[in-house]
Amino acid sequence: MNVVTSGTVLGAKPTDTPDRVTEALGPDFAENSFHDSSMWRDYGMAEFFWHRESAEHPWTGTHFSLQVHRLADCGGKVVNGTIRDRYGRFDRRLRFEKLRRLLERRGTRLVEVPELDVQSPCYRTYWQPDSLVSVTVIGAHEEFMTPDNLRIGDVYRISGPMSPEEVEWRKRQ
Repeated sequence: MNVVTSGTVLGAKPTDTPDRVTEALGPDFAENSFHDSSMWRDYGMAEFFWHRESAEHPWTGTHFSLQVHRLADCGGKVVNGTIRDRYGRFDRRLRFEKLRRLLERRGTRLVEVPELDVQSPCYRTYWQPDSLVSVTVIGAHEEFMTPDNLRIGDVYRISGPMSPEEVEWRKRQ
């Protein structure tokens, strides 16, 4: 709930530097890159992504993603220790209706946005306009498109930011 309402992961913003994210989430991560201009760090369930013009330029944070679907396979052990220390035990599934209900009690609303054609109807996306966070939910099962171990209505991923421009673009598609 805190990620959806704040747009941060333990205070780490999508635009933060790699060092700042590691300061917030701890040193236990895997670092990945395809080339000198992009990198992401995998902190278990949480991933942060950066880009830079060249090796001489600093990293610029672009987005984060909580890969909630990993809980179904690995349970809470996939969650970064710093996050577990803060929030405790994690269930294998996060039901969207439960998340939505808890957010509404806090006065935080989610708006459904059109799904990309390639993802529809298997996934549905909801957006929190204040924090710019999106929540992707399993909408239907399809072989090779959706994980077998998730049910319709399970949260697949929470990520940010999703800009108002992207929401408007999706509406026009």
